[in-house]
Amino acid sequence: MRLTLRNIGPKTATWLRMVGVHSAEDLAALGAVQTYVKVRRAGFKPGINLLYMLEGALTDCHWQQIPEHRRAELVQAAEAALAQLPPPRGRPAAAPVTTTYHDEPTAPTFTLFDDEHAGDTDA
Repeated sequence: MRLTLRNIGPKTATWLRMVGVHSAEDLAALGAVQTYVKVRRAGFKPGINLLYMLEGALTDCHWQQIPEHRRAELVQAAEAALAQLPPPRGRPAAAPVTTTYHDEPTAPTFTLFDDEHAGDTDA
């Protein structure tokens, strides 16, 4: 089943599927805050707008139309829920990429002719 809800684009739909939210009913059962927490806990780095998008999907309105007082409630609830989670184990899912350069020894140079014939120009 493909998740098609208002405010939910392809990237968000992929994140939701990966955390087990496959339908509008799944989203409604969890709610915007718990779904946001699941996405964060899975190692993705969503912005706070995802929280508003999920709420907009549940209320069938554009995420920018969520009233300020409701936004503040959502942020407060999400911060409280995230604070209750244990710290992540092991390496973070999306660690920064680093590049290491190693000094390589100079490779030997090869010539086409032996050194004793280097000066010869016989044709």
